[in-house]
Amino acid sequence: MRKPSEHLSLFSDRRKRLADKMSGSALIVAAHPEMIRNHDVHHSYRQDTNLYYLTGFEEPESILLFRPGMTPESIMFVRKKNRERETWDGFRFGPEGTEQEFKIDKVYPIEEFEKVATESLKGVESLYYRFYKNPSVDAKVQNILEGLSRSQGRTGYGLLSVHDADELLGELRVVKTDGDLKNLRRACEISAEAHIEVMRATKPGINERELHGLFIYETAKRGSAREGYGGIFAGGNNATTLHYVFNDQNLKSGDLFLVDAGAESNYFTGDITRTYPVNGKFTDDQAEVYEGVLKIQKKLIDHVKPGVLFQEFHDMGAALLTDLMLELGLLSGRKEDIIKANEHRKYYPHGIGHFLGMDVHDAGLYFKKNVKEPRPIEEGMVFTIEPGIYIPADDNSVAKNYRGIGIRIEDNILVTAKGSENMTFKAPKEIADLEKVIGSN
Repeated sequence: MRKPSEHLSLFSDRRKRLADKMSGSALIVAAHPEMIRNHDVHHSYRQDTNLYYLTGFEEPESILLFRPGMTPESIMFVRKKNRERETWDGFRFGPEGTEQEFKIDKVYPIEEFEKVATESLKGVESLYYRFYKNPSVDAKVQNILEGLSRSQGRTGYGLLSVHDADELLGELRVVKTDGDLKNLRRACEISAEAHIEVMRATKPGINERELHGLFIYETAKRGSAREGYGGIFAGGNNATTLHYVFNDQNLKSGDLFLVDAGAESNYFTGDITRTYPVNGKFTDDQAEVYEGVLKIQKKLIDHVKPGVLFQEFHDMGAALLTDLMLELGLLSGRKEDIIKANEHRKYYPHGIGHFLGMDVHDAGLYFKKNVKEPRPIEEGMVFTIEPGIYIPADDNSVAKNYRGIGIRIEDNILVTAKGSENMTFKAPKEIADLEKVIGSN
């Protein structure tokens, strides 16, 4: 179990920034529940992103109650010290250790949550909490709200109003601070370096799973605790399945290999996709499609600057990819009619990108609140740009030479004051650079 050490100021600064957005209100953020993998074996535990974001605390069965401007302001509820359970499951900070090591104002045993929270929420105007993430805590929060209502007697006041905590915190997280970007750059760097090692090991006959394992090894060697998401290692026609998860087939000479994988660093994740030939040499047809997608990605990245609507990238990506489909003969007709009828989605069924940060599909609103207007991008936002074309092997409506080709190229883009920074530039994507490194081990 990690101590927060030098990162303590990062978490306290986040709570200070949050306090400015919720005057008169309180916030409850609970840990994710532990999940059973099979029988009595648990999945590897990862803390709720928002709880870690505000505290750095990684133990399950923990809750933060935050009351800006009140004393105590930060209150946590954690598991008690228990020598027997620590022998089986590992170290616990306990209430006293959590208070000291994480600089929380007051910490109680988790068993006292309902009692203490009911008293601590008296006098606040509203509560921020996200229901349906931890059912057992949901029930406790309902009890707390009912207890508060009863305590008000015949005042005419009803239940304390509850607002979505994830939306509030998402808007805090969507624009990255310098501390956030330090962690995110490291995650992108680790991810890119691991992609290069996978490229070097790629060759005909090797199994997708072996290369997935190599990626995990290379990221762990560089200090990553885990993948940011389940990696996609898809050879040949498997790459036309967007979220291919089996990763168990042998790679074949003449096929392309699509790798979509990222590593976490201090809970921030990279998200890189590269596509390249198993045998290290693009065929003319593969190169034609690949270069088309790459040119589109570069145009989109060049378009990034503060003030551009996020929706504009989706529209631009759809238009450019439809042009490419028409050039390749995958579709026919007027581009405008094709897009209006969503016919282009046959070969490009996803969006052009998503916010990136502590979650691979990170928090933050894509449209302006209430008015549903597309949101302009801002300096400090980070998102992916990932155009792709996917032509299934059994699609008899297209030329045989294109069937079974699935290509996606994805980078992680930071919006800067005047443009952008590609945070994953270290992962090769030019054809000449790829052909130099593939199979070079």
